[in-house]
Amino acid sequence: MRHAINRRHALALATGAVVATTLALRAGPAHAAKNASDEAIKAFTRGKEPVRGKVRLELPEIAENGNTVPMTVTVEAPMTEESFVEEVMILAEGNPNPGVISFRFTPSSVAEANTRIRLAETQNVIALARMNDGSVFSDVKQVKVTIGGCGG
Repeated sequence: MRHAINRRHALALATGAVVATTLALRAGPAHAAKNASDEAIKAFTRGKEPVRGKVRLELPEIAENGNTVPMTVTVEAPMTEESFVEEVMILAEGNPNPGVISFRFTPSSVAEANTRIRLAETQNVIALARMNDGSVFSDVKQVKVTIGGCGG
């Protein structure tokens, strides 16, 4: 027995297909960005487990425009030849490319940096600091973005 498809049924099928495709596309990049974040963290930490503390990440709780979000990162370290911060990496888990910026330090520098970053959507921003002895410290802040800055 053949069933005729009227306009209503055709429209319902098309709408369902559009919704399913949209949901599939939205889940894909978010999952890919999370995997990219995990891989970047693994490479940066060189197998060490990051410990919360020593790093302070300052970001606004709400960013009205994700194109330009002020950020400051500070690491409590003596910055001597014996103990200093080698590198700080900033990641934004929800961005298409989660690696935002890295800062390298020397024993004679101050372990602090500030800049403006771009955030695609509401997400966690992660700061990782690797010390010269290989230990790694972290801080995480969630930023609510009202207008995305990476094409969102």
